[in-house]
Amino acid sequence: MDALRQFDLGQPPDHPSLQSLLADMGIYTAASCRAEIDYLEEQILSQEEDTDLPLVGSVLALLRYCLFAVFDPSNAKALRDWPLSGNRQRLLSIGGGDDTSFSVPKEFSCPISLDLMRDPVVASTGQTYDRPSIIQWIEEGHSTCPNSGQTLADHRLVPNRALRSLISQWCGVYGLQYDSPESNEGMAECVAASCSSRAAMEANKATARILVRMLEDGSENVKAVAAKEIRLLAKTGKQNRAFIADLGAIPLLCRLLLSNDWMAQENAVTALLNLSIFEPNKGRIMEQEGCLRLIVGVLQNGWTTEAKENAAATLFSLSVVHNFKKLIMNEPGAVEELASMLTKGTSRGKKDAVMALFNLSTHPESSARMLESCAVVALIQSLRNDTVSEEAAGALALLMKQPSIVHLVGSSETVITSLVGLMRRGTPKGKENAVSALYEICRRGGSALVQRVAKIPGLNTVIQTITLNGTKRAKKKASLIVKMCQRSQMPSAMALGSTLTVVDRSLVGNNTLRRAASFGSGELSNPISISVQVP
Repeated sequence: MDALRQFDLGQPPDHPSLQSLLADMGIYTAASCRAEIDYLEEQILSQEEDTDLPLVGSVLALLRYCLFAVFDPSNAKALRDWPLSGNRQRLLSIGGGDDTSFSVPKEFSCPISLDLMRDPVVASTGQTYDRPSIIQWIEEGHSTCPNSGQTLADHRLVPNRALRSLISQWCGVYGLQYDSPESNEGMAECVAASCSSRAAMEANKATARILVRMLEDGSENVKAVAAKEIRLLAKTGKQNRAFIADLGAIPLLCRLLLSNDWMAQENAVTALLNLSIFEPNKGRIMEQEGCLRLIVGVLQNGWTTEAKENAAATLFSLSVVHNFKKLIMNEPGAVEELASMLTKGTSRGKKDAVMALFNLSTHPESSARMLESCAVVALIQSLRNDTVSEEAAGALALLMKQPSIVHLVGSSETVITSLVGLMRRGTPKGKENAVSALYEICRRGGSALVQRVAKIPGLNTVIQTITLNGTKRAKKKASLIVKMCQRSQMPSAMALGSTLTVVDRSLVGNNTLRRAASFGSGELSNPISISVQVP
């Protein structure tokens, strides 16, 4: 308590006091100190009723400081080899590039991250998300539900224990490990909340100062350890992300992207990813000379698969900002490598790549670049992959303002069939993206494509279902597809139109079709909420 009071006053305890404190706790080595830190994190994550979380969080921050203030960082092997417990680990290797892999059921995937949910929680709108994804969404200043678009009445998140149990059972059937919330990164924000006292914040700042000095002056081995620890610290709260960047970590991490040490490179790019979650840090990363080029370099030639995937995820994070989209697209190799990862990457890599490509597609000048880089072809191929088909459809709908892309997308019977299939079985947003893409094919592809669309088996039923039960935007697009099919004057199109006449007139009576006529184009208000908004 005395040590914490000193931190509270902005005066870290002296070295002898810290050594005495650690001795009283039976901590004599860096490894035993790290073990105690991991234990305290588990205590916070278990959230026992009698646990004084603010106190435990403060002690956790104190010990993290001791780990580097007391023990010699030059003897870094124990810390370098210590397993990660709170990082952006890959939970499962499923649904990847191997043809024998399988996909996570959509009802088990978070609508934001597309990952298998490890800590499903219910927001005030009744929608379920993985806890870290919805917390990040709220922390970035959003006030609406990503899936429904409704305003969040409050920020309370209720654990969905029934769904968590089903996910656990599903993993058991397939012999897959399912990490509980107590052991995954999704609870990092819980640790951050527990470490929010002034003493904890001052201890974390003092730790960050040491780590940044290690990045600047240490040996290659010490720099690798520092990058690993900054990666961990940057996972827990926007305050940590802010002052780590304030201390000058970003340019030092950028240098490590060129490291021949795979661990240093992997931790450096992941630290940049974690820092980029804090909105102001996106600008700092992009403004750092050569940093974007180095991130793309890791995406192209990273030492590990995780380094490449985290480079793609960093581009996804940075591409949220409209002013950065064109810079990323113009960076040599960026779009090409994202397209390659979407085609050949693991399940996680495909998700990172498709989300980055989707964000880039919202830029009004993206079509030509996406076409020349083969990204359009990769998105077309991804319509057959349930893991990323919804986002691929959304990106294609945005890109089909260019006639050459419309004809490329619409030239294959398989593409149109895939879109109709997604309209039938996708999530509400997935159906909306698919009907938007089909609408663009009909609107811009000419009468021949409209006639081909009208002949698709099962389209009749799918259009009726969406017109009655789809999202507001999907209903508008579906009704307009009906009108275009009617105008094509093909027998099958006339049959489609007559079948839907009652539904169509009902929509007109409700002003839906009149509103559709004035439906404007423009950039999505939030690229992470993957609904398509095109004319």
